[in-house]
Amino acid sequence: MERIRKGDRVIVTTGRDKGRQGTVIGVLGDGRVVVENVNMVKKHQKPNPQAGLQGGIVQKEAPLHVSNVMLFNPATKKGDRIGFRTLDDGRKVRVFRSNGEVVDA
Repeated sequence: MERIRKGDRVIVTTGRDKGRQGTVIGVLGDGRVVVENVNMVKKHQKPNPQAGLQGGIVQKEAPLHVSNVMLFNPATKKGDRIGFRTLDDGRKVRVFRSNGEVVDA
């Protein structure tokens, strides 16, 4: 079970985008995540008429390492570490380390 998942609200802890928040668009297999409107880079793209892509300079999100983001805790309004707990019905859920609240409802 992963600590950060697609759709989670995260806050960036290091780098040029430190303090910015966004939603996780995707989780890559090598321990990196893509966050919406964070770590934007400019890419020079060739036109591809078959795919309907126009050429030029496009902005897109570049991946960040998962260690550089923290899950946003709405109760404390800060980034928080994640732990795991097994509930009485046998489900394994993610919990915030600071207050023990369950992340997955």
